[in-house]
Amino acid sequence: MAYDRYLAICKPLHYHNKMTNSLAIRHVVWCCTGGFLSLIIPTILAVRLPFCGPDKIFHCWCDLSSVVRLACANIVTNSILGLTIALCVLLTPLFLILLSYVMIIKSVLQISSSDGKIKAFSTCTSHLLVISVFFLTSVFVYISYRIPGTSEDFRIMAAVIHVVIPSLVNPFIYCLRTKDIRDSFNNTLKKSRVFPLLK
Repeated sequence: MAYDRYLAICKPLHYHNKMTNSLAIRHVVWCCTGGFLSLIIPTILAVRLPFCGPDKIFHCWCDLSSVVRLACANIVTNSILGLTIALCVLLTPLFLILLSYVMIIKSVLQISSSDGKIKAFSTCTSHLLVISVFFLTSVFVYISYRIPGTSEDFRIMAAVIHVVIPSLVNPFIYCLRTKDIRDSFNNTLKKSRVFPLLK
């Protein structure tokens, strides 16, 4: 989406020539391949570990780091590699997104009319909100796993928040920007008995 916004704002006349269906499909394939490859090495290392103790993990899904903690061997290599890959998976897209937005801001600042600047920035705000929610919850999860003495319940809650909150917030952020949906939402609230003060 950051690349799409970059093309739409910085190179609007080239947008339809550059942002084709094949390019979008290539972006999806790159993301899926990167996600798959980032899990292969930690999984192979985890499978090679000896497991001789308890067979229950304290999580609401089968998280690899929770499984690795059950091993009877030294897991320092697994932990360092897992953290390194997680940081690469998080920071590489974040860097590319920030780079695209720096270029967008440079382009927007060259627009002479204030209406044009407002329209360009409003195009980007929904994406920036979604990105912020996703990355802030991700950082929260990774930090909670690295703080010694953090309770398992807190880590599970952090992981669930990381998965649920961005997905829950996305429809509101994107849909409420559309005037028709916003008007319909306001009319529904006015007609409901839940919010009688809005009438």
